Order: sequence, then structure tokens, then C-alpha cells
Amino acid sequence: MLTLFSFLAFTGFVAIYSTWMLRKQNLQTQDGYFLGGRSLTGVVIAGSMLLTNISTEHLVGMNGSAYKNGAIIIAWEVTSAIALVIGALYFIPKYLRMGLTTIPEFLEKRFDKMTQALISLLLIISFVVTLLPIVLYTGAINIESIFGISETLGITQSEGIWLTVVVVGVIGAVYAIFGGLKMVAYTDTINGFGLLIAGLLVPIFALWDIGDGNVIDGLVKVFNNAPEKFNVISKEPSIGPGSRDSILPFEVLFTGLIINQLYFWTMHQSIVQRALGAVSLKEAQKGLLFTGILKILIPLVIVLPGIIGFYYFGDTLFDSQDSVYPELVKRVLPPWMTGFFVAVIMGAILSTFNSALNSAATIFSLDIFKVYIKKAAKEVELVRVGKWVSAILAIVSILVAPYVANAPAGLYQLLQQLNGIFFIPMATVIIAGFFFPKVSATGAKAGLIFGLAFYILMDLVLKVNIHFVHIWGIEFILNLIVMHLVSAKYPVAIPFVMEDSGKLSIVPWKHAKTLGWVLIAITVIIYVILGTIA
Repeated sequence: MLTLFSFLAFTGFVAIYSTWMLRKQNLQTQDGYFLGGRSLTGVVIAGSMLLTNISTEHLVGMNGSAYKNGAIIIAWEVTSAIALVIGALYFIPKYLRMGLTTIPEFLEKRFDKMTQALISLLLIISFVVTLLPIVLYTGAINIESIFGISETLGITQSEGIWLTVVVVGVIGAVYAIFGGLKMVAYTDTINGFGLLIAGLLVPIFALWDIGDGNVIDGLVKVFNNAPEKFNVISKEPSIGPGSRDSILPFEVLFTGLIINQLYFWTMHQSIVQRALGAVSLKEAQKGLLFTGILKILIPLVIVLPGIIGFYYFGDTLFDSQDSVYPELVKRVLPPWMTGFFVAVIMGAILSTFNSALNSAATIFSLDIFKVYIKKAAKEVELVRVGKWVSAILAIVSILVAPYVANAPAGLYQLLQQLNGIFFIPMATVIIAGFFFPKVSATGAKAGLIFGLAFYILMDLVLKVNIHFVHIWGIEFILNLIVMHLVSAKYPVAIPFVMEDSGKLSIVPWKHAKTLGWVLIAITVIIYVILGTIA
């Protein structure tokens, strides 16, 4: 009963508070619905970015990977800080100066409408094929396992997961459809603090138990049990036999990983949309850099518990690594906290899910419907179309979600491999748009199509003995070469000129560069210290 009460109490508080904060928001305008009225502050942006990124695929998938493979998986998190610094100092000032609502909007300005449309469609497809189903499924695993829904209702575990997917998907869709970006951002911020608190309590309670009342003693015991699990530099092969089964070889940090991080944190619509809704450049930069701080700290929540799980369970769960985190939670959290924890899990799922729905709706309404279907569409109509798109994508994601089970290398690894199909080609086009003025619209489209085909051929068809992150790096270089070769044949007709929209203040935050350098230094120090563990 306490579990259910704490779950309902926290979930109800989030819903009531966010609804109250939205009481004066005009959700019938384009900026009001899709960008939160361009009124978001740094703390809200950071909270929303973190929760849009961190969901159950991290809690379940990364902890499962850390349990089996150790802390090498930390690279996905701490290197994000470097990308966020680049985003805060370079990309965001340019986005806000142009007054963008979507990233494809920049591609229309820089290239043409066809490039914009292709990227828009790929973004929407990537949401439905990769992110949304995996988020729903991993969330369902957690909730079904902790609450024991199948046992309570007398149904199979598979049926329990299906039921949980439907319920969570419907709730997430309601948030996204009726509240717009501002509702999403406020719920994200509250749930973000809840995630940090509840997520940190899991390793704290575990270490308290292991150390007989002393957290430090518990950490020492976990470390002495398997010190190699704490090393962040992997000796796995990145090329040749065994490379396809490697989780994250150290060499990939310097090839495809940095391109992936740059795309996700500086170009991915569901992330960048929060910064595009900032009240000023100053607050947008604060949001990105505060997110960088959180990404350095978040391994305490999504990596350390997995290593602790190895102390408790040994190698007994190697064949079901995605069950480690739910089992750890059930083992160490007191019953009265379980409901609060599940509510936070629910919040993390809803955050990523409704953020992706909102971004997909924004892209379809503004970059496809308004451009190709009804150019004279009024703002009220665009908002209505966005709501319908959110509803349709939610239904599709709910139907697909249960079929992502049994990923051989874990759910988080599956997510990253699928993301590679879309992220790198799109990143190449956007980067070319900023840094290579001689790349034409025809060259951009050629590079985009080549990149999609190259990755699918190399990783999924030929299955070459190269780690998939290395394939990202090779693909990025080849994409640029293709773009330049085609652009030489079909050159730029009219040079691109970046114009100031005047929509908001673009005065930078005075501490942005200082904090940026601090975050980069901390990232390097982490690798220097943890990379020397034997």
C-alpha cells in the first residue's frame, strides 16, 4: 500500500504542478506550443535535456552493460560534456541568431526544401524505429518487474509488459499532445531532480548494505571484488575478429563517437528544441553547460549500480543483463521508497517519450505540412496537425515496442547501432552546411543517400569486422568526399548568408567559456585517473 501511495503522490504532484505552471500559456500559437513561448530558462532547459536523454534505456541498458562489461560504457556519457560545450559556444548562438524553430529549417535556408524534407522524414522515422519503442519497452521491464504487475493480475510476464507499454504510452501521448513543449519541459525538470535523488539512492543503499552501514567501506568492497570493472579504457578489438562483439573499444572515442555526440547534443531536434525555446542566448548556454555537468555526474546513477550488481549477482545474470537493474532495485530499496522510485522511472519514460513526440510533431507540422501540403496554414491549424501526428506516432510506437526484446548485446547497444543508420548522414549534412560553403544542395543530398546506404551495407549486410562506431567515422569522411565531388559538378548557385532574425537577445553568458574549459578538463581527468586501474 505504501508503494502505491508514494507512486501516486509523486506522479500526481508532477501532473498538478506542471498543469498549474501552464495555466497562462497560449498553446494555440506556433511558438507557444512548439517552443514554450520562447520563455525557457537555463535550469529548465538543463532538466529537460537530461530527462529527454536519460530514460529507462539508460537505467536498464547501461547498468546492464556496466554489470557485464564494466565502466567502459561511461564514454557515452562523459564525452557528451565536450559536445555540449561546442554546442553552447558555437552552434546555439547561430541557431538563435537565425530564430530557428527546427533544425531542418536551417537546411532549407542553407540548401533547399528537398534537403529539408529528406532530413525531416529521416528524423521522424528514426524516432519511430529506434528511440520511442526502446524507451517504452525498457520502461515496461522496470515497472512490470518492480510492481509485479503480471503476478498481481494473474497474467504472463509478456502480457504484463504489453499492458505496461500501452498505459505508459497513452499517458506520455496525453502530456505531449495537450501540453506542448512547456508542459514537457516542466515535467522533465521535476522528474529530473527526482531521477537524480532516487537514482543516487540505489547505489547509496546498496553500498550501505555491502559496507554494513558504511558507504565508503561498501565501495571499497565492490572495488576489491572486481577492480577491472572500474577501468574506463577498454582493451577490446575495434578492427578484426571480435570487433563486432566489442562494446566500446577505446579507439572509437577518436573516430565516430565524437561525431555521434556532436550530432545528438547540437543537432538532434528533440534535444536542441529545448535550447531553441530559451528566453535568451545566455539562458540557452546555461542550459547546455549545466547539462554537461549533469552528464559527468550521471554515471553514478546509470553505470555504478551495474558494477554493484556484479558484486551481488556475480555472472549469474550475464545471459539476461537487462534484468540486473530491476533486480538490484528490488533488493536494496526499502518498500516505502519503491513507489517513489517507480514514479521517477515513469517520469523518465514519459520525458523521453513525450519529448520525441513533440519534436516529431514540430518537424512534421512546420517542415512538411506547412511547406508541402498547405503553405497558407494558420498557426492554430499547425498546432492541431501536430497533435494528430503525436497521437499517430504514439500508437505506432506502442505497437512496435514489445518486439525489441532479446537484443543480443543489450538494449542500449541496440539503440546505438540503430541510431547509426540515421545520425551520421544527418550530422554530415548539417556540419557541411556550417563549415563547407562550397557544398551544394545536390552534393548534400548525394552525401545523405550515400551515408544511409554505406552504413546499412557495411554493418547490417556485409557485417564487416569493424566496430560500428568506427564505421560511423569512416562514413563521415566518405560522406564529405561524396558531397564535395558532386558539388564540383553541381556547384552552389547562391552563396548562403546567415541573417539575424532579431527574435531574442543573443548576448552570451559571461561564464560560458570558463565553465566550458572546466568541463573539458574534468572529462580528461576522469580518463587519466580511471584509465590507469589495473
